[in-house]
Amino acid sequence: MSKTPKPFKVSKTRWNEVVLVCRKCSKKLDGGFGPDGDKTLKKALRRYLHAGKGRKADLAVVGADCFDVCPKNAVVAVNARRPEELLVVPAGADLFEVKARLGLDDGRRLKPSLPNAAPIETTS
Repeated sequence: MSKTPKPFKVSKTRWNEVVLVCRKCSKKLDGGFGPDGDKTLKKALRRYLHAGKGRKADLAVVGADCFDVCPKNAVVAVNARRPEELLVVPAGADLFEVKARLGLDDGRRLKPSLPNAAPIETTS
């Protein structure tokens, strides 16, 4: 007898962005990110971007299987909206720069940068 197939189920999320971080690279590196350099890239990004946990978060930072890039002293990460660009993040990288290179917007205002200011001359 043939069994009737079970219907598909759908689970909804609030995710706007999904970042995939290579688990194998993270395990090899064993930390190296965050203010003290003791967190994995996944944990440091979650904390820096104020990403919540689970399906109710606006941003998900998820561990993924190996991307087969395997850099030394770095971790591979990718924004799921731009899968053609794998970002190789060296240990100790500034999380602000990682956020910018992944094309993420966490809703915080950026620090205003001064337009090409000329150096101030001093007279003595």
